[in-house]
Amino acid sequence: MSADTSSLFSSFQYGPLTLSNRIVMAPMTRNFSPNGVPTDQVVEYYRRRSESGVGLIITEGTTVNHAAASGYPDVPAFHGEESLAGWKKVVDAVHSVGGKIAPQLWHVGNTRRLGAEPNADVPGYGPMEKLKDGRKIVHGMTRDDIREVVEAFAQAARDAKEIGCDAIELHGAHGYLIDQFFWEGTNTRDDEYGGSMENRGRFAVEIISAVRAAVGPEYPIIFRFSQWKQQDYTARLAPTPELLEAFLAPLVEAGVDIFHCSQRRFWEPEFEGSDLNLAGWTRKITGKPCITVGSVGLDGEFLEFMVKTDKVAQTANIDDLLVRLAANEFDLVAVGRALIVDPEWADKVREGRFSEILPFSREALKTLA
Repeated sequence: MSADTSSLFSSFQYGPLTLSNRIVMAPMTRNFSPNGVPTDQVVEYYRRRSESGVGLIITEGTTVNHAAASGYPDVPAFHGEESLAGWKKVVDAVHSVGGKIAPQLWHVGNTRRLGAEPNADVPGYGPMEKLKDGRKIVHGMTRDDIREVVEAFAQAARDAKEIGCDAIELHGAHGYLIDQFFWEGTNTRDDEYGGSMENRGRFAVEIISAVRAAVGPEYPIIFRFSQWKQQDYTARLAPTPELLEAFLAPLVEAGVDIFHCSQRRFWEPEFEGSDLNLAGWTRKITGKPCITVGSVGLDGEFLEFMVKTDKVAQTANIDDLLVRLAANEFDLVAVGRALIVDPEWADKVREGRFSEILPFSREALKTLA
């Protein structure tokens, strides 16, 4: 790698959020929190990465206080005395080594399957009801359901601020609940939450507005979104810059401070005729700080590792990333799998120890290194 890394290690400030550098740990589900409670092992997992130079930790997805919010075993909750006490330990540990942290607040929506803990008899919740063999497997959300989930997000944000988190992130990407309302493929409602792009964004706007009211005018709200979905990797919420602007403008007005723009490969242009990626376009349209993400530092994209495989992702050159960052295409860089396998990734890049960076394989998912 030959590009200057100084842009990656310059400080960043937006409102009350001041970071020592531009490196963000991307949120990645790890399934190491039995009964939804982060353990001391989880505390050390995040502390090590902050100690080794990550500017901002965005935690794995943490579920809000709704019966259908969780869909996977041993994911952490962001509600209840025990879980919040566990997160307080994480926050204090990250702060003790000079780091900053934001929990990602999450509701899985209709991806939840019957039998999933902790409420095995509760189906998934989503924009639309879904039946299979005469059995309801997804509950179509009523207006009362929507209000309940909106308040659950607001309460989680209140709690995050109360225990000392530096910001919060709302998970509006990858085909989970908020994104299910965004996408025409999963939202065919005929009320005020369906139809036009404005209507399909109404649920997110209500969540953002409620969170803003809960945390006050200055507390940073990060919003993660993606064009692609788990159900369709080629899906596009906004296939043109004009539609992307129509999608983003209400979210900005509702109170988003920073956008986290999820791509499978950060280097891919978002629209024809421009080299800008999704974060670059989002920054250009909104003027808000943006986080880029997508296979940073590795030569294989993450979807290749969502199934059982013997593949190994080797370390990859980040010169192009550094050039784009220095040119202010985006403001922050989220690193995912490279930080799962190598907690010292940031220090190694800063010190030019590129040959020491560890490759990634699925074996890394079995432990909290």
